Amino acid sequence: MADSPSFRRHPLAASVDLVRWLPSSAASPSERLLAAAIFDPSSGPAASSIHLLPLSDPTSPYASLPLPSRATALRCSPAALAAATSSGSLHLLPPSLDSDAAVAVPGGAGFHVGPVRGLDFGGEEWVTAGEDGRVHAVGGGGDGRLVARRVWDGKGMVGYEAARWASPAEFATGGAGCGVQWWDRRKGDAVVAQCNGIWGRGIVTGMVHSIDINPSRKHICVVGGSSGTIFAWDLRWPQQPIPLSGVGFNGTTEPVCESEVWEVLFDTYTQSSDIISSASSKILPVMMCSEDGILAVVEQADERPLELLAEACAINSFDIDPQNPSDVVCALEWESIGVLTRGRDTMAEE
Repeated sequence: MADSPSFRRHPLAASVDLVRWLPSSAASPSERLLAAAIFDPSSGPAASSIHLLPLSDPTSPYASLPLPSRATALRCSPAALAAATSSGSLHLLPPSLDSDAAVAVPGGAGFHVGPVRGLDFGGEEWVTAGEDGRVHAVGGGGDGRLVARRVWDGKGMVGYEAARWASPAEFATGGAGCGVQWWDRRKGDAVVAQCNGIWGRGIVTGMVHSIDINPSRKHICVVGGSSGTIFAWDLRWPQQPIPLSGVGFNGTTEPVCESEVWEVLFDTYTQSSDIISSASSKILPVMMCSEDGILAVVEQADERPLELLAEACAINSFDIDPQNPSDVVCALEWESIGVLTRGRDTMAEE
């Protein structure tokens, strides 16, 4: 029988906007590392930065990289850590945070004007999506520079908050005024499917904040948004989104929270007794964090949410360790990083 979950809070001296696990590497074979986007307005021009933190003591950073403005998105690939900012720039750097090896695309008319909220790596390129309604594919130019190619410009009619790759050719975006869009680069960078979510039923008006795509079932994505809304979208039935949590579902779905859902991820640690094969139509468990301080796992309407944390402040972001999925790191609005451990095996390793 597994031990009860444990939770450790590590206070920092500044706000923690975003946090991610870094992949294990030869540079740190015995130390698990975190990347955190830190905002400290009292530090003057260096108010925003990315910190490399050891799990053993997140209060003592190994390295730090200043950013030109507050971080709005943070993602890891096997070879790079990427951060996007409120001024529209994108920064790529090695997991060591060696500033000499960092490359960037500056914000401005040629890239993004304003915050970049959606950011993900698709095996060959990064995708960025911004509040300005622009979507870009960003890759190497062969000479060490980054080259950004504009895929779409919404010209103010839409604003993007999330982006996620499904395959090297397909990705999803979401935000305000567009619901969720599915793009296929094999069809000329075109939107091939669109889901307006459950908001079209007159329940609530909403915005998409986060998207995750199931790695083993790439036709299924899960979406987190306004008013505690979480739903799944299966491309096989594009007009029938599946509500997982939200306000006003006539008793069919129990809301896990009533505030903004900032992030959602498929939870590879929690096992559902009803999922017996990869061909099952049941949606896999989903972890979420919210503005009202909830970290929880939700499933379909016949399952009660599993509340993992209930904090007195917002949980701005979280990440599940891909190599140890029993471990979850989260960014707490009250200047702290939290580490949740679910299960005996990972606790024994530490």
